[in-house]
Amino acid sequence: MKVFSDHRLSKRLELTEGRGNAAFVEVQARQDPASGATWTDFGGTLAMFSGVGSPLTQTFGLGVGSALADANLDLIEAFFTTRGSAVNHEVSPLAGVEVFDTLGRRGYRPIELSSVMFKPVTGGVAAASAAAAANPRIRVRVVSRDEAGLYASVSARGWSESAEVQAFIDGFARVSVDYATCIVAEIDGAAIATAALFMCDGVGLLAGASTVPEGRRQGAQAALLDWRLKRLAAEGCDLAMMCAAPGSASQRNAERNGFRIAYTRTKWQLTAPTAAGSA
Repeated sequence: MKVFSDHRLSKRLELTEGRGNAAFVEVQARQDPASGATWTDFGGTLAMFSGVGSPLTQTFGLGVGSALADANLDLIEAFFTTRGSAVNHEVSPLAGVEVFDTLGRRGYRPIELSSVMFKPVTGGVAAASAAAAANPRIRVRVVSRDEAGLYASVSARGWSESAEVQAFIDGFARVSVDYATCIVAEIDGAAIATAALFMCDGVGLLAGASTVPEGRRQGAQAALLDWRLKRLAAEGCDLAMMCAAPGSASQRNAERNGFRIAYTRTKWQLTAPTAAGSA
């Protein structure tokens, strides 16, 4: 199957990640009503609030879900500012230069880059299976909702080098078990690595990859990737996607496993609202 990095692909990938984040926010709102967590679809742009300062508080699909107009951007900005939050947008380059021009005119600046990667599911499973078979001691299984604490603990331990990130991952992972397919890799009954899968309209978002320090370099993530690709094939999905920092180890690992970079995405933050942005 030929897949090209075009506007259609970008719309599928951006909205899959957006829907995944929106599902998180829905669970968060149900579990913690006081958080004020909520999301809204502004004509194809998904805006979500997960708390002030949360990396999930942002938009997806700006300019690829539908044409961007100043009036609509006014509404989106108000969604965040009325909640005391910064305004952040993940923007695909396939949205077009006009969107970038609009953001610049309204006082935005770029603050982050990410590589959005994809892999057709058909034909990719066998290679991953070979890598996973390198360590037959590894067992992959789905965690149940009552194992949210276990999943969160293992996920967080994989980020023990950063206390701030570790705290976020712990909370994020606990919620993830309620809406995504969350799995662990075990050796001799001990969980050493985690991963998650969220499916939407034939696309599988692969996220949540984390391995505890003593469990690294044993093939756990290869086994988790293999399991998720097989699951996607069984569910009739045609694409897998994941995101990583450009040039990072995560990106290199994804490319080794057959993922291609669809595009480099930019996160924009509103820092100096102009008259057009405050009307």
